[in-house]
Amino acid sequence: MLIQIRIEQERQEMYLLVGKYGDLAHPKVIKQSILLDDLINQYNNKDDKGK
Repeated sequence: MLIQIRIEQERQEMYLLVGKYGDLAHPKVIKQSILLDDLINQYNNKDDKGK
């Protein structure tokens, strides 16, 4: 799976969690945000190596 697709899927999951729990500080939202940050960092690091 392309990392861009995975990033978008995880972003959508985070939006759903925010809607469900109504709080950006909810532990499940924070956990999802960290996962999303890690994927974005992987993508950015991969992109930087190609330059």
